[in-house]
Amino acid sequence: MSEKIHKSGFVNIVGRPNVGKSTLMNALVGEKMSIITNKPQTTRHRIIGILSAEDMQVVFSDTPGIISDPMYKMQEAMNQFVNTTFHDSDITLFVTDARENYADDDEIIQRLKDVKTPLFLIINKIDTVSDARVLSLIKTWNSRVDFTETVPTAALNKVNTDKVLDLITANLPEGPPYYPKDQLTDRPERFFVSEIIREKILELYHQEIPYSTEVIVNAFKEGETSRGEAITRIDATIYVMRKSQKPILIGKGGSAIKRLGTEARKSLEKWLETRVHLEMHVKVSDDWRDDDRMLKHFGYK
Repeated sequence: MSEKIHKSGFVNIVGRPNVGKSTLMNALVGEKMSIITNKPQTTRHRIIGILSAEDMQVVFSDTPGIISDPMYKMQEAMNQFVNTTFHDSDITLFVTDARENYADDDEIIQRLKDVKTPLFLIINKIDTVSDARVLSLIKTWNSRVDFTETVPTAALNKVNTDKVLDLITANLPEGPPYYPKDQLTDRPERFFVSEIIREKILELYHQEIPYSTEVIVNAFKEGETSRGEAITRIDATIYVMRKSQKPILIGKGGSAIKRLGTEARKSLEKWLETRVHLEMHVKVSDDWRDDDRMLKHFGYK
């Protein structure tokens, strides 16, 4: 009796900020691996999501959006996460928003031309443009780069995401599983807790505040209440860049951070499937986005 073939591989998702890379990965994995908001640069780290079946395993890598002109060291570090993804995958998904435009001499186009493994063009958010626009984009992009396949999608509504997954599994090389079959990511729970809190900051605050904050989970303890109910106690610190930002984050009489705590706790309880007690503190770390020591502490270096 012949041995059953097992396929596996690394699939990297690249593109500019806010084109739907995180939404696509969440749809493909079937779990919320990456936070999603309508603000650019939501994803700051390289996040792995793992999809396994009996005869295959796909290791997806969601990367920060490519920033053409980084303004500080944090954005340079984010670009470094992206730079490695053009070279270390078995399959690359290039995601572009159907509403965005690229110049013919854009640096990303040359990088895509240098990709040696299967390369799929994902034209996302097709529900926001006309069919004629989608057809024009397919023609333009395929005249620039020799894509293996092209798939128009609306990842938020899971339109054609099944086709993307079918193409991925068809192009996977033979190989062993790289992770246990029941593992969904390489990140610890604390990381996702900090990301969920940061997601709520992005949703609830405006202007520079969301981009000036970073979240660190100091304590994550599973236990029971006095009534014997399961509860997870979380202590987190939100860092801001300037003293003037701290009172904005906290709000008058603590109203803003109280609302943040309520919304974050609801999402955490849904994600962890248990009651959550959340404590949050705000600290100032002057210009942390350009501070090598703090960037290392936050996991950017």
